[in-house]
Formats: sequence, structure tokens, C-alpha cells
Amino acid sequence: MTPPERAPRPPHDARDAWARLRRAGRPALSRSNLLAMLLAASLGFAIIAQVRQTSVQGLDTLREDELVRIFADVDQDGERLGDEVRDLQTSLELLESQTTGEKEAERAAQQRLDALRILAGTAPAAGPGIVLTIDDPTGAIDAPTLLDAVQELRDAGAEAMQVNDVRIVADTWFADASGGISVSGSQIRPPYVVTAIGDSNTLAGAMQIVGGVTATARQKGAEATVDIRTRVVVDALLSVSTPQYARPVPTTTS
Repeated sequence: MTPPERAPRPPHDARDAWARLRRAGRPALSRSNLLAMLLAASLGFAIIAQVRQTSVQGLDTLREDELVRIFADVDQDGERLGDEVRDLQTSLELLESQTTGEKEAERAAQQRLDALRILAGTAPAAGPGIVLTIDDPTGAIDAPTLLDAVQELRDAGAEAMQVNDVRIVADTWFADASGGISVSGSQIRPPYVVTAIGDSNTLAGAMQIVGGVTATARQKGAEATVDIRTRVVVDALLSVSTPQYARPVPTTTS
């Protein structure tokens, strides 16, 4: 193998220039410069010694009043952090209570809405109750007799009713019609079947009292039977019409 070629040496003038530059960059060693270097070195050793001594001795070299002040600061920091923890806990409890309150209010509002829909006849209902069947082959049962039956059931606590396929609500009316009875404009024919939801024993007792609905039906030549059931379904629905004149009263704040 051939040895690598060496870089050519710089000319003599270039070497002299670099030597003069190095000598110019060196500080002149004078008495003042030497004293400054000694002072800087002494100060550095003193600082290092102080840091080491402080890190080793720690709190042992502090006075009693300094220790008391440090402990007081620690106690204040602990109290401050404790107050922050209690404030955060209170905020969490408040948020949880508000969430629970909102859910409870929503649940109560939904229950109220469901109850109003049943009362208005716009939602089906189911529960214990009775089925009153009036078989009228001679056509002797008139509108007042059927209205009396509905009123007796209302007084006995019926919560939802229908006659045949017509839902009974607060503004339901009855009128005699040819071959049957008109219920709020819908004509029904016998047999008349009244389905009512409520306490079944109370409703049945109201229909069978002396001089009541069943007794009146028999006097007119009809046959009335009461069937007590653990579950009946009232599924005849009404459509809600928009009021022409009535408007809700706006709420006011005190």
C-alpha cells in the first residue's frame, strides 16, 4: 500500500502570521490580572463550601424563630389546601344535587304529562277495573241512563273510561239517537260496554247498589252484568284540537 499523502505545509510567511495572532490573543500576565484571578478563585471556593455546608446541615443550623416561621408557613399551606379540598367537595356535591334535582324534576314532569294525557283521552291506559255490559234488545236504555252509569263510575273513582269504542273525558256528552245513543257525536248501538279503570271492588259496588245502574237497567227490560278484572285496557283515543279562543296565561315572576 502507498502511504497517504501529507498535506503541504503552509509557507513560511503564513506560519509567522498565525504565530503573531496567537500571541496577540494571549492576555498579558500582569499583577492586576493575577490578583483578579486569585479573588475569583477564592470566591468560587467559598460559594461551593457554603452550598455544601447548607445542604449537609439542613435545618440544624436554623434558629428557633426561623423554624417556627417555617412550620407556620407549612401549617398555613396545609390549611389553604384543606380549604381548597373542601370547596371542591362542596362544588361536587352541589353539581351532583343539581343533576339529581334535574332528573327528579324531569321524572315528575313526565309523570304529570302521562297523567294529563290519560285524563285528556290522548293516551291509552291499563289497570285493574271492571267491564259493565248492558244488553238492551228492546232499545229501552236511553242517554240519561248511560250517563248515570258513567257518573256513578266517576264518583267511585274511575280514572279512565270508554263506552264501546268512544273515550270518555270531562267534556263528553250523551244524546238519544235513532237505534242507539250518540256519545259526543259518535253513535253507538247496544250492547253497551263500559270499560273503567280504578279500584275494581269499589267500581263494581257502585254499579250494584240498590236503585243503581244495574237495577235501573233491569227495570227497563235490559240485562246488566259487571265483570271484575285485574287488568282492563282503555285504548279508545281522542284527537286534541287547538283552542280557538283560549290561551295559556303567561307566567310572571315576583
